[in-house]
Amino acid sequence: MRHGKKINHLGRKTAHRKAMLSNMACSLIEHKRINTTVAKAKALRQFVEPLITKSKADTTHNRRVVFSYLRNKYAVTELFKEVSVKVAERPGGYVRIIKLGNRQGDNAPMAMVELVDYNELYNPKGKKAKKTTRRSRRGGKKAEATTTETTETTAEE
Repeated sequence: MRHGKKINHLGRKTAHRKAMLSNMACSLIEHKRINTTVAKAKALRQFVEPLITKSKADTTHNRRVVFSYLRNKYAVTELFKEVSVKVAERPGGYVRIIKLGNRQGDNAPMAMVELVDYNELYNPKGKKAKKTTRRSRRGGKKAEATTTETTETTAEE
């Protein structure tokens, strides 16, 4: 029984699974977007998001920890130089999974995995999020001012 076991083994032995996730993470960091199955995409999200969080603090220790997972110095350099700058103010949720439909050959559910800050359709560069302001109704201050004016004019008469 697999009660309480969180990790999806993806039908692979441990070494194969770790190597596959490492390669997928390197491809995601390099290309900013990859296509894969939904199960692998969810496993990749759990694998890569802590690494992106570590890349926010550019220390030698964090670089070595991330390198122990990725085993690709070009991906580590890209992660610490470019990706970490883009996600600096984001508190989490660096990866987006978009379901694409089923694969032609074996009908496996497919998904596109992308880094959130690199999609220009959802995050235009020039636009910032609108500030929501709450405004009171018009009758608030003007109504009080007119009532005080009318009471003054009636008192003068």
